Amino acid sequence: MNRPIIRLYGLVALLFALLVAFTSRWTIFEAASLRNNTLNERTRLEQERIERGPILAADGTVLARSVRGPEGVYQRVYPTGELFATPIGYDYLEPDLGNTGVERFRNKQLDGQNGTNLQSVLDQLQGKEPQGEKVITTLDPSAQRVARSALGEHEGAVVALDPQTGAVRVMVSTPSYDPNALRSTAAKAKQDREMNASPPTRSELNRAVQFGYAPGSTFKIVTATAAIDTGAYTPESTVEGRNGILVSGVPLDNDDDESFGPITLTDALAHSVNTVYAQVAEHIGKRTLGRYMERFGFDRKPELDYPADEMSASGEHDGERIVAPTSPAVDVGRLGIGQDKLAVTPLQMAEVAAAVANHGRLMVPHLTQRIVDAEGRTVQTISPRVQAVVMKPSTASAVTAMMEAVVKEGTGTAAQIPGVQVAGKTGTAQTQFGDSINNVWFIAFAPAANPKVAVAVTLKAVPGEGATFAAPVARAVIENLLRSQS
Repeated sequence: MNRPIIRLYGLVALLFALLVAFTSRWTIFEAASLRNNTLNERTRLEQERIERGPILAADGTVLARSVRGPEGVYQRVYPTGELFATPIGYDYLEPDLGNTGVERFRNKQLDGQNGTNLQSVLDQLQGKEPQGEKVITTLDPSAQRVARSALGEHEGAVVALDPQTGAVRVMVSTPSYDPNALRSTAAKAKQDREMNASPPTRSELNRAVQFGYAPGSTFKIVTATAAIDTGAYTPESTVEGRNGILVSGVPLDNDDDESFGPITLTDALAHSVNTVYAQVAEHIGKRTLGRYMERFGFDRKPELDYPADEMSASGEHDGERIVAPTSPAVDVGRLGIGQDKLAVTPLQMAEVAAAVANHGRLMVPHLTQRIVDAEGRTVQTISPRVQAVVMKPSTASAVTAMMEAVVKEGTGTAAQIPGVQVAGKTGTAQTQFGDSINNVWFIAFAPAANPKVAVAVTLKAVPGEGATFAAPVARAVIENLLRSQS
């Protein structure tokens, strides 16, 4: 073979190699970046013609599905309206609103993009149309409706977990919104006006996982856990419960200025004695309390299968910034009773209850149960995972008994369920001094001996206490979930 032919052969081989390299680069190796480029109009046009996978509740109720319209373009429909709007979110290419909630977190699976880039190329060569996968959630429609009804017209939220698995059974935030209304310009404009009203009658804010409120006395469960688990106290340890005790140099009052003498930690939790738990928090110190807060999941965003930028971290806040419990700016005594600069979400407080209920082990919370492909095969199952070992089992048993006392004979009697022992804790955070307008809480789990449900309820700006407003909501949700499991 002469030299010119060899050179020509080498040039052809080089050009072929370059062709393969650049074709592979855009179709396989860098396909994702090209597909996600906001300037790539082709991607949007392709997505409009993909039947996005449905989202289902645990019982098979359809929460989101795609409907084929003119010219083969699919539109998202939400059959349950506002009931599941905040956890499920929405997905709209036209109008171009983007996506939120589970729709956003599971976008790849729902859009049929869950395979590798190479697999996508092979599917195209075989003439296979992309199809979205089905996302089955852990949410319970019956309990969701009960929670929504029990909250009424109040601004608030409810989260219910399976403490043994971390499955989210209920996630309600009020007021909510109708994702179907976002398709219509006129309906969206009306809904926007309702969102901007004072107070709003519609909202896309998911109060279950965003921002947060002072938890009041529900946080005493964290303080009690730290005190008992470290061996510094037992449930029968006595502490002075006098009204007006100095905490950080400032007198601290009990509810209704009630004054107690020496009182056990169990009785102090049952009657929510502020001065006792503030002294306990001061005694165990910032570092110890901070360590247990970290185990419970405070000071960082939840490990929920949900968009991170749609969730807030619970903890001590300085504006939008989290402050470490060990900071000099923290009043550990008032932190220990859920005051100071503490702001928490209902999901976080449901996790507190769930960790106690599950013998001290906190499970990773999850909204997705499993994912099923277009052929009906389960391609992924979300298995329970331990997030943290918060406390010893003996500590969990002790705190459970203390929380039982709250419901049996303390501030939480409104949560009593005949034939079922409930363990709980009330919380009331005053927002308008002199007007008795409060943000109120109740956290609980049941049955206390073998917990199946852990719940957190909060209501904003109500004329009363957690025992009156939040505890009955929790009771209704617990009753419904236990009935469905029996």
